[in-house]
Amino acid sequence: MKEKLTKAEEREFAQELVQKIGELAATTGRKLRFMEVCGTHTVAIFRAGLRQMLPETVELVSGPGCPVCVTPDDYMDKAIAYAQRDDVIIATFGDMLKVPGSKSSLNEAKTGGADIRIVYSPMDSIAIAKDNPDKKVIFLAVGFETTAPTAAATVLAAEQQGITNLFMLSAQKLVPPVMEVLLNDEEVHVDGFILPGHVSVVTGTGVYKPVIEKYHVPGVVTGFEPVQILRGLYRLVQQVVKGEAKVENEYTDVVKPEGNPVSMAITNKVYEPCDTGWRGMGVVPLSGLKMRDEYARFDIEEVLPVEVETITKKTACRCGEVLRGIVTPKECPLFGKACVPTHAIGPCMVSVEGVCAAWYKYGQGRFAYGK
Repeated sequence: MKEKLTKAEEREFAQELVQKIGELAATTGRKLRFMEVCGTHTVAIFRAGLRQMLPETVELVSGPGCPVCVTPDDYMDKAIAYAQRDDVIIATFGDMLKVPGSKSSLNEAKTGGADIRIVYSPMDSIAIAKDNPDKKVIFLAVGFETTAPTAAATVLAAEQQGITNLFMLSAQKLVPPVMEVLLNDEEVHVDGFILPGHVSVVTGTGVYKPVIEKYHVPGVVTGFEPVQILRGLYRLVQQVVKGEAKVENEYTDVVKPEGNPVSMAITNKVYEPCDTGWRGMGVVPLSGLKMRDEYARFDIEEVLPVEVETITKKTACRCGEVLRGIVTPKECPLFGKACVPTHAIGPCMVSVEGVCAAWYKYGQGRFAYGK
């Protein structure tokens, strides 16, 4: 394929790929089900209408790829508890304000007078800490392997500059361990994974190999253009037909096998793996990151622990099941009614990368999976 296609050529190539995918999938005699575990992939797939293009024999489902969506209630309860202290400033990305805890949200805390500031990078919290030496500035460090290096770099910069009033409330997540949980879940059935492009830029491709080989389920790293995703799907179907299970890379211009060693070194200097909770999946062993003992003075939970009572909410929200790919958003009784982007009940509707938000924005669930 030539380097740059015109839009017309791209459409024609996409149609050819869809036809090949359909013909190859049909040889298996069953429907194939593939899951993306990246919120940006989720949005790209919906925006391009790829689900509607695919044949009946191929189904795409969304997994736990949105960092805001997978953040559990107890983390939000802690963030709200810190926000309500007079000596604290919370620094966070904007999406986090609307994520519900078990009783309220940061938005409600802000309305009640809490000092909560929107930032666009963890590094922005350094300036806030410098400008407010009498306050504890807490950055809400959520995300996957992609964002962990910048959070770690912020800690190292704060250390270098002698800043003592900047802290992290960490909820960093790792993708491979949760893939293993999904594959052990009897309700989750997938024939392969569209592996995350952004995460893989940092980690490289080797991190997926143990899971892919252990469960004999193929995985392909792809970019975010529709044709790139379709090419990744074609390679997944090829592996299934051949009975193979390996990690392939359809995003070679950006993702290197070794990833970004500098970013990984920064992350590993500050963080180490730990057990952590995921919305809808409970605590997943070694699927999170916590600060190493050398950097515990930047960990607000070590410096200033808070006790919160997380209440199990009685709600019809099915975000936990949506994140496992076992129900679609339109199977939630709240979707598109009580729960809409302007009044989100569940986190999957809060984030622009949430599955429910994507369903709502690109069709309000009027189409079916795989169609």
